[in-house]
Amino acid sequence: MKIHEYQAKAILAKFGVPVPRGEMVSKKDEARAAAQRLGAPVVVVKAQIHAGGRGKAGGVKLAKSADEVASHAEHILGMKLVTPQTGGEGRIVHRLLIEEGLDIRRELYVSLLVDRVAGAPIFMASAAGGMEIEEVAKKNPRAILRETIDPASGFQSFQARKIAFGLGLAPEVVNAAVPFFESLYRAFIETDASMIEINPCVVTGDGRLIALDAKVVFDDNALYRHPEYKELRDLDEETPLEVEASKFKLNYIKLDGTVGCMVNGAGLAMATMDIIKLSGGSPANFLDVGGGASEDQVKNAFRILLSDPNVQAVFVNIFGGILRCDVLASGVVNAAEELRFKIPVVVRMEGTNVKQGQEILRNSGLNFTIANGMKDGAEKVVKLAGGAQ
Repeated sequence: MKIHEYQAKAILAKFGVPVPRGEMVSKKDEARAAAQRLGAPVVVVKAQIHAGGRGKAGGVKLAKSADEVASHAEHILGMKLVTPQTGGEGRIVHRLLIEEGLDIRRELYVSLLVDRVAGAPIFMASAAGGMEIEEVAKKNPRAILRETIDPASGFQSFQARKIAFGLGLAPEVVNAAVPFFESLYRAFIETDASMIEINPCVVTGDGRLIALDAKVVFDDNALYRHPEYKELRDLDEETPLEVEASKFKLNYIKLDGTVGCMVNGAGLAMATMDIIKLSGGSPANFLDVGGGASEDQVKNAFRILLSDPNVQAVFVNIFGGILRCDVLASGVVNAAEELRFKIPVVVRMEGTNVKQGQEILRNSGLNFTIANGMKDGAEKVVKLAGGAQ
């Protein structure tokens, strides 16, 4: 689950990570009043959306008076920001962060995330702060420092010093960097975050390290331990179909293809998307109904799939275990009868009660195509969706 910058900074501040003074506002007059309270010679007006690249898109402005802040706020609120991370559809700005300007001497990149290969948290840093880290990694991978953290012993002070000196920080700044990095790690662990990114983390004229920007992503699987964070979710920043899917505990991510996919199990879902691509098609979504889906969940999964106008055919690829094939087939038939959809559906089933499930589909009187294996199913659904793309 992603949260806004102002929310991320409020959480980091509780763990001792220095952040600029600032206030979230949603109206022009609120922006003017916030600037007056800050009393800073330079005030930054920052659009709050779940995406980077806001500055280049016109979503970050500097102001030297409260009236100028109000003018920027009026312009940015309601604006559609299009950045590399939003895609062409962009995001509408509903909130702003009004923040004090700082005397910036250096910009650094700092982040914590889970390294799936190492099976451990990793601390990443670079002296090339303020830039897109993907570009830095592509052009100069040696510019990125990495410290793998032993989950048992945690982040050690010597690792913090190693990163600080690796960034070329002056000795007096190193003394501020060590507790900064340690506080950041403590926030990462105690909030069950999957990523914390500070870009840029700035060194000020008086030698302080401050999180000028902040991005925090929580592990959805651990949110039950942090009910207070669920309230930070902003549904306006999420794809409507993904929001709808979450109501029924369906794991759904919208993509740009024409083949709708309904699968049980994340690994099988990834393999299904791969084999669709291999067959010349393009998946319209990732959809994992889970191992124990009910008929009602299957019906709602179909309803969500068919809400995407790009879907030209659906591939149902199920391995029957906890979710038996006959239960799936009944759900598919009921969905077809209730929703009355006309697009072709290819079903590949294996596992528990597969023969009963196939019999239910054949006896339904509806136009289902039963596949003999994944490859056969993928080839058939790609053809039905209009052929190779």
